Amino acid sequence: MLGWAVTFLVIAIVAGVLGFGGIAGAATGIAKILFFVFLVIFIVSLIFGRKPRV
Repeated sequence: MLGWAVTFLVIAIVAGVLGFGGIAGAATGIAKILFFVFLVIFIVSLIFGRKPRV
């Protein structure tokens, strides 16, 4: 998922450089959402992955 966020970030940067403002804004928004979803999943997996095995 982090890979998708980076991909959309690169698309946003390229679109911004080329002057496609609407596409750049949309790709940036998607990249932000995917990054925060990845972050939440990462934190949850850290918390629940630390259980001692019985």
